[in-house]
Amino acid sequence: MDFDSAVQTINRLLIKKQPHTFNSSWIREYAPHIYRFFQKHIRTELGGIDWDRITRALDRKFQRQWITSWRKKTKRYRNRTEVKIILRKYEGKLYTFFTLSDKDDKSIRDIISIALVRIAQKGNVLAKQELLRLISYTIDEWIERCPKISRWQGYDSLIQKRIEGCIRCYRYSGSFVGYLFKTLEYAARGLKPIIAYSLDDSIYSGEKRRIDRIARNPETGEMLTFS
Repeated sequence: MDFDSAVQTINRLLIKKQPHTFNSSWIREYAPHIYRFFQKHIRTELGGIDWDRITRALDRKFQRQWITSWRKKTKRYRNRTEVKIILRKYEGKLYTFFTLSDKDDKSIRDIISIALVRIAQKGNVLAKQELLRLISYTIDEWIERCPKISRWQGYDSLIQKRIEGCIRCYRYSGSFVGYLFKTLEYAARGLKPIIAYSLDDSIYSGEKRRIDRIARNPETGEMLTFS
């Protein structure tokens, strides 16, 4: 048995049984041999069964039916080793948060982000900080190139809160980056654009620049603006 055949077996079983939702316990009950295969061969970097990889490979119509056990309360902790294991494995692919060359890069970015999300959801604050750092480069690119996200320009603290909210609420094993994008896209509709001015901008019909309206008090050093 290999990974692809195991996934196809689960797909066929889901078609046959038609559960409203399913989870790891459902697979263990109805396909124990598949469960044992996953338990032995499909592991995360930290040792558990990689259910994100498994559910991501299922037919799309079944992916959102997947549910995971969820801890109502998590104790925060700082474990840099957990984060380093992820970063070390994908250190040659971290550029995917800056730019994408092809669909494979997009998939790798999803794998890295989800791995960090899962550790952060366990309570590792360092994993959350690392994901915030990496994903900020992706969001900067969206703001620059995507009109739907451009309204977020200047809302840095609010963006961070949205990312943290997505980390807490992310459940199903689709694209975390896609989930974050849609969250920002919908929330952007209620934002007022922040207009950024340059001191080199022309004013007064081009006769002066904006910086010409600013002077410094020679005694206090305070910046003064003249109308």
